[in-house]
Amino acid sequence: MSLAGKTLFITGASRGIGLAIGLRAARDGANVVVAAKTVEPHPKLPGTIHTAAAEIEAAGGHALAVQCDVRSEDDIARAVSAAVERFGGIDIVVNNASAIRLGGTAQIDAKAFDLMTAIGPRAVYLVTRAALPHLEKSANAHILTLSPPIALGSAWVGRAPAYAFKKYGMSLLTLGFAAEFRKQGIAANTLWPRTTIATAAVQNLLGGDAMMRASRTPEIVADAAHAILTRDARTCTGNTFIDDDVLREAGVTDLAHYAVTPGVELAEDIFLDA
Repeated sequence: MSLAGKTLFITGASRGIGLAIGLRAARDGANVVVAAKTVEPHPKLPGTIHTAAAEIEAAGGHALAVQCDVRSEDDIARAVSAAVERFGGIDIVVNNASAIRLGGTAQIDAKAFDLMTAIGPRAVYLVTRAALPHLEKSANAHILTLSPPIALGSAWVGRAPAYAFKKYGMSLLTLGFAAEFRKQGIAANTLWPRTTIATAAVQNLLGGDAMMRASRTPEIVADAAHAILTRDARTCTGNTFIDDDVLREAGVTDLAHYAVTPGVELAEDIFLDA
């Protein structure tokens, strides 16, 4: 199946996994709304909404760059309205925007906690809520959230309780959407990578160059997302997917080309140790 003609509203799509998902959809001829905060180049982070939109157009899609701070309900409303005005509706919401602060309770202050939860579960809720009237009109509507399976036995629950609360909150809301919207035929699923992914977060916060070399590229998550978003929304809902499981189920057996450094042992992503 194809995403041709479908409109994807992707938060945090100016770089990393969000951009990769947009580029994969663009190869089908999809419409991609790049809803992100970065308008001017950042000294430590690659990409802006405008460079992302240009890449998506070059890949064969149609793009709309919208500055959107997902902490702002007004920004979200404006972005959704702009998407509908430009493309006529929204078929898919990808809740990708995130903020990561690892550490124990003594290390994570109120500012960091509020940032993570505002960009995490609160944004997932507000973006989905704003797009809902348009998802209800779509023939195959999907909500996809980049968050892990809820595994309370993970060591990360104790190592980073605030971040675990944020990410598990995103997953719990998405599973709630699956239950609530099942009768309307709107799918809601989560997706999480098996390994660390070569993004700015891994480079700057999780281990630098060594961790980047032990990671996979964002394209593995994008290809898995594509496989999910082209499924029948009425039967594919309420799942907490892992990227390589999705691809293997789709018949992809050779994943070696996704490795940043061929032959290097891959680093498992967090929350998958339970």
